[in-house]
Amino acid sequence: MAKDASPMLEVVDVVHRYGQTVALDHVSLSAARGEFLTILGESGSGKTTLLRVISGLERPTSVARLAIDGEDVAGKPAAKRNCTTVFQNYALFPHMSVAENVGYGLKVRGVPREEAAKAAQRALELVRLGDKGERRIAQLSGGQKQRVALARSLVTRPAILLLDEPLGALDEKLRLDMQTELVEIHRTLGTTFVYITHSQEEALTMSNRIILMRHGRIEQSGTPVELFDRPASTFAAEFMGFENLLKGVVAAIEADQIRLALPGGEVLTGPCTGAASLTVGAPAALAVRAERITPLVSGTAAPGGLNRLACKPLNETYRGKYVDLTADSAAGRIKLRQWDRTLASPAFAAVAWRPQDCVVLPS
Repeated sequence: MAKDASPMLEVVDVVHRYGQTVALDHVSLSAARGEFLTILGESGSGKTTLLRVISGLERPTSVARLAIDGEDVAGKPAAKRNCTTVFQNYALFPHMSVAENVGYGLKVRGVPREEAAKAAQRALELVRLGDKGERRIAQLSGGQKQRVALARSLVTRPAILLLDEPLGALDEKLRLDMQTELVEIHRTLGTTFVYITHSQEEALTMSNRIILMRHGRIEQSGTPVELFDRPASTFAAEFMGFENLLKGVVAAIEADQIRLALPGGEVLTGPCTGAASLTVGAPAALAVRAERITPLVSGTAAPGGLNRLACKPLNETYRGKYVDLTADSAAGRIKLRQWDRTLASPAFAAVAWRPQDCVVLPS
């Protein structure tokens, strides 16, 4: 029998307005069966509104098609859609035990008590809380409460699990631990996950694919590697952590390589990944990460083929795991990162990086 290649989730041309504010502006997306899809964006980008539209908690202004597992659910209420949502605030019942919380969804569906109890226990074991079923919610830590909420959502075996910034209330260590657990649970179950976050770290760590949203539209869609290394716009570059955006004018185009003339006279080279085509004389920006930049000690020439930019060191900031250095150049402020904290900060008069470690984008 041939494997069903149809998407688990289809959203076609959804528009949603709050009065005069457009929250979703003709958005279309799909999620494959078993995919871990992350919708990433800053506050107000429309990501949570999109999740609420998918779940049925929000009725869109208009939508051409909204289908889950091949069934059009655009006109159906949330209870009639084969998906469940994990919220940031857990939404657990304090008067119930852990096992009762997990099995509640089965109870309201009329599943026999013994069968529901066994299913709840299996779900708790999946999230490594198999021995906590009799505890009260108040006796659990924040991380344990989040796992209970996850087990409660999974116990009904939904076609899609929607996760609305579920790790936002956890401290850093718990958040990192839960990222690993979510990936393992996803691999074990093979359920389609649609995950909402504003954290690029969460998106890069867990996802098969990322959709970056801005002002109610999709800015870029691709694998974590594509968004991290090859952003398609200056907004995507800044959001994905490119600390340096050097503005200039396109001096030459050689295949996919752009030579960018900066205000100080230097000419830098990098690949072009922007959606819009660039022409000679057009304004553009070169984006490069702080950790990809190497300081050049005074009097040292850059090896052949590297981009080189003269600059003057300004200050350094201790960050624990690394030290951030800043320098001033004719093209603007430069940030670079030194991971080996045992080394003294170098006295440098220029910085350098490989052309393949930067991108040139329409400005």
